[in-house]
Amino acid sequence: MESGAGKHWTEEEVKALLSVWSEKNIRKQLHGTLRNKGIFIYIAKRLQELGVCRDWKQCRAKYKNLKYEYRTVKYAHNSGDVTKTMKFFHDLDAILRYEPVTQLAAEENGRCCATEAQPNTSPTTDSTQ
Repeated sequence: MESGAGKHWTEEEVKALLSVWSEKNIRKQLHGTLRNKGIFIYIAKRLQELGVCRDWKQCRAKYKNLKYEYRTVKYAHNSGDVTKTMKFFHDLDAILRYEPVTQLAAEENGRCCATEAQPNTSPTTDSTQ
């Protein structure tokens, strides 16, 4: 089945994306990286090997949407609203709960700055693993 820009992601396509996303090296490279085109090109190639025909922009958009929806549901649950739910919440929780937590640290001049609890890894576009 050919998947175009306006096509919805099937459940199988989302599961394939989650399986690639759950890999430790992918999670490390995606965390805290703003310029991540190379990572999503790699993810799109991996998905193609799994039979999912999506380009890197579609993969990045789906990644961002899933992450936003997950955080919305997680915030609702933490606020006591357990009625909010999403289909792949538990899968995403398993992936996203291991992201390094950004902490606020006080600087000498009284301002706060964000610091990472774990060192940031630089992304690589060449992934021959």
